[in-house]
Amino acid sequence: YGVWHGNVLTHTHSYSPNTQHRMILYFLLVNKQGQTRMSQYYAQQYAMEEKLTMEGEIIRKCLSRSIKQCSFLSYKDHKVVYRRYASLFVIVGVNDTENELAILEFIHLFVETLDKYFSSVCELDVLFSLDRVHMILDEMVLNGEIIESNKKHILDPIYLLDVAAKKNT
Repeated sequence: YGVWHGNVLTHTHSYSPNTQHRMILYFLLVNKQGQTRMSQYYAQQYAMEEKLTMEGEIIRKCLSRSIKQCSFLSYKDHKVVYRRYASLFVIVGVNDTENELAILEFIHLFVETLDKYFSSVCELDVLFSLDRVHMILDEMVLNGEIIESNKKHILDPIYLLDVAAKKNT
């Protein structure tokens, strides 16, 4: 996405939210009953009604698949990558050019980071600390691009907020 001029790399690609290079379109945390516990959309192309319909269809597809089936599926104009952890499914929509295995690694990193923060995460942690779950995801993803994969770097700002919150109470 850049051109070398001598020893200098000049960027020629715009990183506006509407560009097509975006990796992650949406991120869902869903329980095994099919209830969405968290959703984050990075693509502006979906209207609210379309999001609800799409979520329902994707959740039904993911929950109905057996453990022996692969964790990737195609849905309309993009791919869906998902993984089940105990009672929670992590579902990520990505563009067609994205590497499914890299997204599975990202999902695993997200869950490991939640485990580290919550000391063994469960669905109740997501329900009662949704703001912290969103903050963790926001430290990892910006405009649909993965920007951080180091657990310490992801959690340090959240720990600082926790310390500040304890001082104020």
